[in-house]
Amino acid sequence: MKTTVDIQDALLEEVRKIASRENTTVKAMVEEGLRQVLVRRKGEKSFRLRKVTFKGDGLQPPLSEGSWKEIRDLAYEGRGS
Repeated sequence: MKTTVDIQDALLEEVRKIASRENTTVKAMVEEGLRQVLVRRKGEKSFRLRKVTFKGDGLQPPLSEGSWKEIRDLAYEGRGS
């Protein structure tokens, strides 16, 4: 498949020199580089937030009808905020 890729001039020139010295093509070097990136990224595990729950029946009666501001104020009570 053909595609167009913008490559910085200095980088492309360096790749051309190496490709010539190693008797290969820029295309082959680009494909090799992309394969290396894919292998490395497949090995990386994506971040997963583990499920955390608490036992109970939700908010206690004094807070069940409270606003978020009231709940936040109680959470920070005595902590200097």
